Amino acid sequence: MCSLEQALEKILAAVVPLPAEAVSLSDAFGRIAATPVLSPVDLPPGDNSSVDGYAVLAADLASATAASPVTLSLAGYSPAGGKFLGTLQPGECVRVFTGSLLPRGADSIVMQEDVKPQPGQPRNLLFYESVKPRENTRFLGEDVRRNDHLIEAGEKFTAGRLGLLAAAGMGQVFCSRQPLVALVATGNELREASQPVEPGAIYESNRLALSVLARQAGAIAKTPPLVTDDLAATKFALEQAFANCDAVVTTGGVSVGEMDWVRTAFTEIGGQLDFWEVALKPGKPFAFGRREGKLFFGLPGNPVSALVTFFLMVRPALLHMQRARDILPPRQTAPLIEPLENRGGRRHFMRVTLDLAGNVRSVGGQASHILSATARSHGLVDVPPNTTLSAGTVVEVLRWD
Repeated sequence: MCSLEQALEKILAAVVPLPAEAVSLSDAFGRIAATPVLSPVDLPPGDNSSVDGYAVLAADLASATAASPVTLSLAGYSPAGGKFLGTLQPGECVRVFTGSLLPRGADSIVMQEDVKPQPGQPRNLLFYESVKPRENTRFLGEDVRRNDHLIEAGEKFTAGRLGLLAAAGMGQVFCSRQPLVALVATGNELREASQPVEPGAIYESNRLALSVLARQAGAIAKTPPLVTDDLAATKFALEQAFANCDAVVTTGGVSVGEMDWVRTAFTEIGGQLDFWEVALKPGKPFAFGRREGKLFFGLPGNPVSALVTFFLMVRPALLHMQRARDILPPRQTAPLIEPLENRGGRRHFMRVTLDLAGNVRSVGGQASHILSATARSHGLVDVPPNTTLSAGTVVEVLRWD
């Protein structure tokens, strides 16, 4: 039986990174950069004003006070998107707006609220305080220099990063291709939401929940039809899934019961099983293998076990396939408001909530079929075997988001 760390090491070692593809900036949110992105321009592209006001020479206003204002004559305008064509001379000012290019000769900007026209002479303006050179100005390349790295390979395209790339005039980027993942659910008892449920049958929920986690990891989820507990049907479903996807994730049929055909079907279609069983709770019956360079993940059928094992072991693999730098779940440290107890011999990833004050508590029932507890949870806490974490202990929460 593997530890979680051993399982992850074997899984990540088997991952083959996917090729890069060009993606328009508007479609790149959440994707992973395949190459570094360098800025083709300086940002700002020129010295400009950060406020609406007047461009001046700071030396002209050195003696300005509220009791003794300095008068400057209006030499012209520099509208945003335009340019003042002259050169500012001593004793002059130029009307500017946010984003206006700084006129030649000017070295600072005075906000319009601090300036008044001289009564009866609107082109003479009164300045009531001094100003420092560079005040209220933004200078060429102050934010980004040409050829600066805007994003590194393996980083995710976020809203902020995409806004920066758009400001640099970029229209497309190179991203790692999104993995195609088949989510195959097996079990005679499973029914689609649109079907009637007779005694002993249940609605299938794993594919939908796992497809959300897959999308969060940047993958594209495929959901083939439900598969009955039959060797031939399972082999056919797996062959179809491997033919069309980069990775295949099954739920159910991976344990040791008479109706558990997934591992047998996988090996009979030429799959190589690398390990089976991981020393964690929930999710001990977890299988991993490879077939013709593609990955196979056999998850338990219990909904909570399926979610936890996907989150801990499949999600990192999908991100690693895209060359992502950060493949581990988001984490938050916070204190327990009540004890967490693990009486078993396997480490237990317990579902917890985080309240508005930043405290952690159990969601209640931790059995692997209690979906309502999962619905209330914000993440997982790794509790070692035969351990009680007392109230007040600062723990690390692996957040679903």
